[in-house]
Amino acid sequence: MALQVTNPTTTKAWSKLQSHFLELKDSHLKELFKTNPKRASELTVIWDDFYVDFSKNRITKGTLTLLINLAEELNLKDAISKYFEGDIINQTEGRAVLHTALRASKNAEVFVDGENVIPGVYAVKEKIKNFTDAVTNGNHKGFTGKQITDVVNIGIGGSDLGPAMVVDSLQFYKNQLNTHFVSNVDGDHYQEIVKKLNPETTLFVIVSKTFTTQETLSNANSIRDWFLQSQPKEAVANHFVAVSTNIESVKEFGIAEENIFPMKDWVGGRFSLWSAVGLSISLAVGNKNFESLLLGANKMDEHFKTSDFEENIPVISALLTIWYNNFFKAESEAIIPYTQYLNQFATYMQQGIMESNGKSIDRDGNRVNYQTGTLIWGEPGTNSQHAFFQLIHQGTKLIPTDFIGYVKSLHGNKNHHDKLMSNYFAQTEALMNGKTETEVLEELNVNNVSEEEKKMLLPFKVFDGNKPTTSILIQKLTPESLGKLIAMYEHKIFVQGVVWNIFSYDQFGVELGKKLAKTILNELNFYENPNSHDKSTQNLIRFYKR
Repeated sequence: MALQVTNPTTTKAWSKLQSHFLELKDSHLKELFKTNPKRASELTVIWDDFYVDFSKNRITKGTLTLLINLAEELNLKDAISKYFEGDIINQTEGRAVLHTALRASKNAEVFVDGENVIPGVYAVKEKIKNFTDAVTNGNHKGFTGKQITDVVNIGIGGSDLGPAMVVDSLQFYKNQLNTHFVSNVDGDHYQEIVKKLNPETTLFVIVSKTFTTQETLSNANSIRDWFLQSQPKEAVANHFVAVSTNIESVKEFGIAEENIFPMKDWVGGRFSLWSAVGLSISLAVGNKNFESLLLGANKMDEHFKTSDFEENIPVISALLTIWYNNFFKAESEAIIPYTQYLNQFATYMQQGIMESNGKSIDRDGNRVNYQTGTLIWGEPGTNSQHAFFQLIHQGTKLIPTDFIGYVKSLHGNKNHHDKLMSNYFAQTEALMNGKTETEVLEELNVNNVSEEEKKMLLPFKVFDGNKPTTSILIQKLTPESLGKLIAMYEHKIFVQGVVWNIFSYDQFGVELGKKLAKTILNELNFYENPNSHDKSTQNLIRFYKR
């Protein structure tokens, strides 16, 4: 069954939110804390090893109630059920959206076209485990009998960003294998990777659902050519494996059928790291840690599926995006993890959020008359504080920001971790409070600044504050807690799509450029005059070819 189709701006809840916004929009967070001493506890959700503080957002308990009323009027609870039960909610492509099934318990039942998909999921997981164990314990060797030392993941989009982010985030847990990622069709990219490798000890994992993706196949073919410069053709079977649905094309490439890991069409690329696409993760950190990642995601799935909306972390997070995007007209959100391990997390979430909800057509096929999607950006703290926090603190744009931090560091360096986390806490407080004229003058007086200089400096040193932040504080960065965090944002994406009345799981906007690129490639190789394009593009191509 399809999701409910309702323009959210026509609902009673939206109208009430608009009135509430006009009442609240000029309120300052400092005053909201003063008027409600219980605010911090009332707007914090404690779940498992997560402490999520929403209290530094420009809302009241009443705002949250009205946002939840909006979700209820749009039948979010029913949409969540359909999401988990395998209904065709990706209607434009006629598919279920079931990345949640990839981390479901073994005794779960999830049906697609009358078939319970869970046994198939666990068969693939067993294959991933057996292959990972064979490589890491040395039973699967290279063609010349040497043990595998390096793994190269060849993919793009979801076939690269997810595994690359997780492997980078879990470096603390890595085993003896060195993992590399080739994605960009830029030949310099793969050349820089392979020049560090020994073909006798390298395993290549080609990830392409259809085995037709131009960038991935170009890189795979070029890397195979490089490999065959020093190795016989029959060695390909020992050194190349694939994650794909196109068995025949993979076999033609030279990969043995037993080394093909299948995918299903009900798993979207940007949500596929939980599937066989995660083979490189399993190889990099060991299958036990890969399974812990899946377990964490499953725990967040259960929290999202069963918790009341008032205590539901993904639901509240998503509704806050609606609040800022559609009422405050904020167009971007920053994600700032206070750990260097998550340095690729914001990049990964850019694809997940912007490719999913960057839509301007609603589920009825009509152009929307409200904003959807948000621009996502961010870098780890404290680096980001010395890069773009000036814009968040004193710029003209409202930028709601998620702060992700951990109670314990992995290497146990308490001195450094205390300094890191003191910045985490200080930045959220500073963004909320700002600095008043009185505080600036006191500071200038202490420093014996002249009256003339005070007058000049005063307006530049005042901070308005009232900048919204959400603090996500987690006990420790483990495979399980990372799984929870990723799944939290996945469900946030889903809720936003439901409220905005859009299809979050297609990406037709990505296809047009790919199609044109194929045409232009033919022109670059075979035709002298690219006359089928606009004048600007014609001139660019001619300049390139001259």
